[in-house]
Amino acid sequence: MTSELVQAGPRKYVLFDVDGTLIDAVGNQRRVWATWAGRYGLDADDVYRVALRTRPMETFAKVAPDQDPKECLAALHELEDDDVRSGVYAAFDGASELLSTLPLEAWALVTSNYEHRVRGRFARTGLPVPRVLVDAAAVAEGKPSPVPYLLAAEQLGAQPENCLVIEDAPSGVEAGLRAGMTVWGVNAAVAVAGVHRHFGSLREAVPDILAYARLEGSAGVV
Repeated sequence: MTSELVQAGPRKYVLFDVDGTLIDAVGNQRRVWATWAGRYGLDADDVYRVALRTRPMETFAKVAPDQDPKECLAALHELEDDDVRSGVYAAFDGASELLSTLPLEAWALVTSNYEHRVRGRFARTGLPVPRVLVDAAAVAEGKPSPVPYLLAAEQLGAQPENCLVIEDAPSGVEAGLRAGMTVWGVNAAVAVAGVHRHFGSLREAVPDILAYARLEGSAGVV
């Protein structure tokens, strides 16, 4: 029998959120916002509750409307950069196995953070960085806009319908759904509204994510 390379179908791609999905940064985020709030004489818990639901400039407008938002952002960035250098970070269980197994050209990072911080955290946790990384500076509209995920797909050369989004937060889930992609939620006790599948942890999702990536687009010899 003659060996022949056959294409099973269109390649599948996986697009990952970072904080809360691959990197456990909740404690770090709380400390950064608490320190920021202290500088402005604000209640740390109140500020963090707002920061969880909004982007920084929107947070400043709500919790510190009398302050210069550019100065507020500069202070936040200073604290976040310092945290990347000195804070303690951990990758979620399963992240290293998952990212090391997926081909680098088959996945991307889509984050509301900035690339230099993501690279710093990945270096400290030993995670690989893919070719495509869409950060806050790459788009004019962040999550829940679909723009970040659509840009990642474009840079991968993928169609949205062939992309799987892995997210932990409502704004990211909404972004993936609006982009016309399959969205799975991880690292939450309760499923975020709209997800196609829910996993209590990233570790639980690893076999299914790898199966999704390999189900189509793999070549076999027959």
